[in-house]
Amino acid sequence: MTNRFEAPITAWYAERARDLPWRRPEAGPWAILVSEFMLQQTPVARVLPAYRAWLGRWPTAPALAAASPADAVRQWGRLGYPRRAIRLHEAARIVAERHGGEVPAGIAELRALPGVGAYTAAAVASFAFGQRHPVLDTNVRRVLARLVGGTAQPGGSGASSAENALADALLPPAAGGRSARWSVAVMELGALVCTSARPACGECPVAAGCAWRLNGSPPGAAAQRQASYAGSDRQARGAILAVLRGAAGPVPAVALDACWPDPRQRARALAALIGDGLACRLPADMVGLPGDPPAPARQPADPADQPGPSDQPGPSDQPGPSDQPDPTGPPDRRGTAEPSDRPGPSGPPGAVTLATTMARRCRQGNSDGPSMRGRG
Repeated sequence: MTNRFEAPITAWYAERARDLPWRRPEAGPWAILVSEFMLQQTPVARVLPAYRAWLGRWPTAPALAAASPADAVRQWGRLGYPRRAIRLHEAARIVAERHGGEVPAGIAELRALPGVGAYTAAAVASFAFGQRHPVLDTNVRRVLARLVGGTAQPGGSGASSAENALADALLPPAAGGRSARWSVAVMELGALVCTSARPACGECPVAAGCAWRLNGSPPGAAAQRQASYAGSDRQARGAILAVLRGAAGPVPAVALDACWPDPRQRARALAALIGDGLACRLPADMVGLPGDPPAPARQPADPADQPGPSDQPGPSDQPGPSDQPDPTGPPDRRGTAEPSDRPGPSGPPGAVTLATTMARRCRQGNSDGPSMRGRG
């Protein structure tokens, strides 16, 4: 199929494309793989600071592989869908162990990495290695559905064989970076102009040949309403995960009580996090992130350290009137533990108070919230 849309769309891209770090020449395969993980169902604006911080800490796959899964989840922060952090960490470990620390170029090897599906493998192979593969994200599917198919939205939640065939027929040769440039240009057009709800057809470089416009821009099927996030199990999961992520290590299980008021839903959410590999139970009724070291066990008091008869204070050791604190001055708290220093039911001093404070702060916003697809 002759692609009459290639020249106008790529020319538009050359003038209007956003300057995104993963598109720059210096972005290598690892940086592009990280960006693809982060951009899954997440807008570019939210990804940018997380992407820079992640690569600042782990500029290579072996660097991330040397860290713990708990480190990855904490660094992922509130980007959403935190299982991506676990899978990216697993992918980094495989890259380090089986591929000499370099992201593989082959589609089969990429598909074998955890968290890498057909779209991500094609995107990395195309954008990092210049190979010719159809790259079908939501934006590209929508542009092609309107431009060629004449429909407002693509059907189904994933690309069909017919969509893949159409995308492959329109894909230019790989030589000179043409196929990769076409793919990212169509993606950008869908993100900035041919948007889902309010397409700016007046700014589209191929509007005159768009089958959807020529058909009168018929509306698509009404989008299904998503279930409410407020009060959902997903919100409960996020509240628990915010406590675990905000603590430096494992916390007593009782510290999670303050983060969600419904004990049954809280228990169900915690069980789901454990089942997804995002949390784990540890000895002494502690809960942590995967890879968190167990809290050190408390050592029983040595009887030899207990005071004997000769250690008991005598009459001369009792405080006299001059030793009493001044009732008009500030309270003398040198010998009194601050509330945050007192040990809780289990775990190190201050653990319950710290985790409880984190729970209360994170109740209104957590890392497991809904987010949107986005290279755009």
